[in-house]
Amino acid sequence: MPKRARLLRRRKFDLGRGYIAQVTIWELPLRTEERPHGLKYSLFFGRYGERIIGYDNEAGKGDHRHYREREEPYRFHSMKQLLADFFADVRKELDSE
Repeated sequence: MPKRARLLRRRKFDLGRGYIAQVTIWELPLRTEERPHGLKYSLFFGRYGERIIGYDNEAGKGDHRHYREREEPYRFHSMKQLLADFFADVRKELDSE
């Protein structure tokens, strides 16, 4: 029986003022050229119906970051660094209000 992806993290944070952050990270059964770190992830910050910041590695796109309408590559180092980078961006956005 083939191995299945294993859920490592799934958390939703209510940040007040209508903002939420959601983190979902899976450990994949196999590393691939596109996901050499062996993780599939989706990190979201925004309000209902509005993504302000997102980090993900959707198939065909590799590791990348969204900030409002802009999309740019993201250099993955570790899961710990991914979370630190994401929440640093969230803090900056909340502090700018």
